[in-house]
Amino acid sequence: MAACGNTFCCRCCCSDGETRTPEELTILGEIRDEEDEILPRKDYESLDYDRCINEPYVEVLDGMDNKKAKKYEAVRWMLVFAIGVTVGLVGLFVDFFVRLFTKIKFTLVGNSVEECSEKGCLALSLLELLAFNMTFVFIASVFVLIEPVAAGSGIPEIKSYLNGVKIPGIVRLRTFLCKVAGVLFTVSGGLFVGKEGPMIHSGAIVGAGLPQFQSITFRKIRFDFPYFRSDRDKRDFVSAGAAAGVAAAFGAPIGGTLFSLEEGSSFWNQALTWKVLFCSMSATFTLNFFRSGINYNKWGSFQLPGLLNFGEFKCPDGDKNCHLWTAVDLAFFVLMGVVGGLLGALFNCINKSLAKYRIKHIHPKAKFVRVLESMLVTMVTTVVIFVASMTLGECRDLSSPTTHNTTALLMGNEDINSTIRQFFCPNKTYNDMATLFFNPQEAAIHQLFHQDGTFSPATLSLFFLLYFLLACWTYGVSVPSGLFVPSLLCGAAFGRLVANLLKINLGMDVYAGTFALIGAAAFLGGVVRMTISLTVILIESTNEITYGLPIMITLMVAKWTGDFFNKGIYDIHILLRGVPLLEWETEVEMDKLTASDIMEPNLTYVYPHTRVQSLVSILRTTVYHAFPVVTENRQNERDFMKGNILVSNNIHFKKSSVVTRAGEQRRRCQSMKSYPSSELRNVCDEQAPAVEPDEEREDMLQQMLERRQEPYPNLYPDQSPSEEWTMEERFRPLTFHGLILRSQLVNLLIRGVCYAENQSTATQPRLSYAEMTEDYPRYPDIHDLDLALLNPRMIVDVTPYMNPCPYTVSPNTHVSQVFNLFRTMGLRHLPVVNAVGEIVGIITRHNLTHEFLVAKLRQHYITV
Repeated sequence: MAACGNTFCCRCCCSDGETRTPEELTILGEIRDEEDEILPRKDYESLDYDRCINEPYVEVLDGMDNKKAKKYEAVRWMLVFAIGVTVGLVGLFVDFFVRLFTKIKFTLVGNSVEECSEKGCLALSLLELLAFNMTFVFIASVFVLIEPVAAGSGIPEIKSYLNGVKIPGIVRLRTFLCKVAGVLFTVSGGLFVGKEGPMIHSGAIVGAGLPQFQSITFRKIRFDFPYFRSDRDKRDFVSAGAAAGVAAAFGAPIGGTLFSLEEGSSFWNQALTWKVLFCSMSATFTLNFFRSGINYNKWGSFQLPGLLNFGEFKCPDGDKNCHLWTAVDLAFFVLMGVVGGLLGALFNCINKSLAKYRIKHIHPKAKFVRVLESMLVTMVTTVVIFVASMTLGECRDLSSPTTHNTTALLMGNEDINSTIRQFFCPNKTYNDMATLFFNPQEAAIHQLFHQDGTFSPATLSLFFLLYFLLACWTYGVSVPSGLFVPSLLCGAAFGRLVANLLKINLGMDVYAGTFALIGAAAFLGGVVRMTISLTVILIESTNEITYGLPIMITLMVAKWTGDFFNKGIYDIHILLRGVPLLEWETEVEMDKLTASDIMEPNLTYVYPHTRVQSLVSILRTTVYHAFPVVTENRQNERDFMKGNILVSNNIHFKKSSVVTRAGEQRRRCQSMKSYPSSELRNVCDEQAPAVEPDEEREDMLQQMLERRQEPYPNLYPDQSPSEEWTMEERFRPLTFHGLILRSQLVNLLIRGVCYAENQSTATQPRLSYAEMTEDYPRYPDIHDLDLALLNPRMIVDVTPYMNPCPYTVSPNTHVSQVFNLFRTMGLRHLPVVNAVGEIVGIITRHNLTHEFLVAKLRQHYITV
């Protein structure tokens, strides 16, 4: 970044490393985390959002009429409603037990503190609190050992999934059970984490699993439910489930819908918007209905919309001089947004360093080391909470009911003063530090938002510092944990501090709760860098539309300030995992590249009719997940050799203007020679001096291919690949007919879909669409195939099962067009086809990541 200097802070925060090569680590085929950079990993695959319009699917379409289509849509709406209700019930379960365990813990320890303050046995009270917290966190850590994916908030993983990346185990039932149970004990254990982030992950898992009516965890339980057996349908339900999780956590159905739209899904339409909003509403009112009935015994009153409710911000009746905020306050809100962005950038910078340390020194070790780290964090946090509450607080006077800025009730009929702590303070006073530390985090947020009694600036400053450092250390520990509530509480303390300073030093008459809310928004926005959805979530949580403008301005300023130094916390953790996330759009200068610059020209392909032995060889010796179905276009090859003009379909093409695979390899090999510090340049320089120019290029390419990739597997049934193949033989013109997935080929082999050489293709068994998708989402692996059951001389006709009409692009298409097509349509593979229908390369998600494009752009500048 241009703004990065040589200071440690700049080096820490602006950590987009600028040193790569050789050949940009062979165009980012490796992972390097020696310093600051972790490159996108190539073992992540994309989801198949694009439909495969093959013959089995066409048969389904042929049997579909309006009545069946309406039935299908009705089932979809019923499942969306079921997902919302289930997510609401999950939130109710977590909230009930968190409140129960927390109440038991604070009641017993609080009584012990009251008794021991007179007897001088506070050490015993500390041991009681340590016993509670460490037991709860140990249980949560064990759940993460059972399913490691359950650690953290899950938002980075769900954001990646909605972006189109397939992350193993992220939406499994076992992950869901460990996540829900784990976050219950983590929050009860007193760590500075929230349950809102894991609620989003849990909602996404419900959305992914409920419509399938089966689970890998319980393999024997299966229902005959043939609907929604594709990544396309599953991802739409995950979007709805994630939105329902946000809605249940904050009582913000519209905010949940916008969260799925803003933070994740690359493909969106109007019908999906309605379903996601309906699902969010179902979750919100299910949770509201049961919580209102259980807590107040008023079934149907709908008084508690979400797990986190900010309470009601209002001036006391009859006080005409009171105002929630004024135009003058906006200037302070902007400054608070700047400070919140700076603090958020610092938080992200420190947490990134901690996460890298964990990746290098903790994760490679035995699993119990992660448990020990969790226990260490718990012990330190508990000691800080206890010592700060007992020794660092000040006794402050309670406000009377008629005091200015009195609010209504906290959580209905529970007064705000019911959660104060009077440790070592006389009657009608309270210990301000203990009130913040020795309470559930939601109660502490309510105190900062609505407590009319003052908190001393020293207490708020010390609380903010301790909470900031401990929350930063905690996020990333191997327990289920969220970041929303800790960020809100930390920011609320900052905002309340600003309000105190304005009141005391400048004598301004400001509403302290508003500044606490804006501080919470500023810090949370500086950490997570969300704008639209977070604005609506906070407005819905406060139930006060007049806060819309100051919240929006604060979040925008915080995001712009934080983006100057680093990315949001979720994006940072996505990068640390090496996930190839696609941004909303590419940078302007990337349009200097075309599809031919970024595509992969080394293709492994199959023919429409291929022997079983060839398919097995291809599948066992490659890791590719899709293969072009091609035929050799030898006529075009001869035409190219004859002259400069090719006549095809009554269109004249100059030989030099049509991109071919062989020509593209020649050009790339030449560009390698000029690339500095490149291994491939050295390969290209190793040629005999007496060789003619054409033979020289051919020899260079031969050596380059031998270094980078093994010779192609046997594509011919009766002929092994020759080490003496010429470039034209290796990269002969291939007419493109379609794409077939690895899972489809393995399915065909396992089910014996083939015919004998002396028979016609009509004798080959036909598979229905239900049979093709029966094993979704865990398709069998080629190594599970019993080769003894196969006749290697049999031939497989793949044409009925391939996708004959995938999206394709021309080699001359600019990168921005390629990127927009790939991202908005949710593609997994994008073939590059030239003007005469020959496939010259293929583009996947990894060819469109920011790091890959930057590497290619540098190569482009050097070779131009």
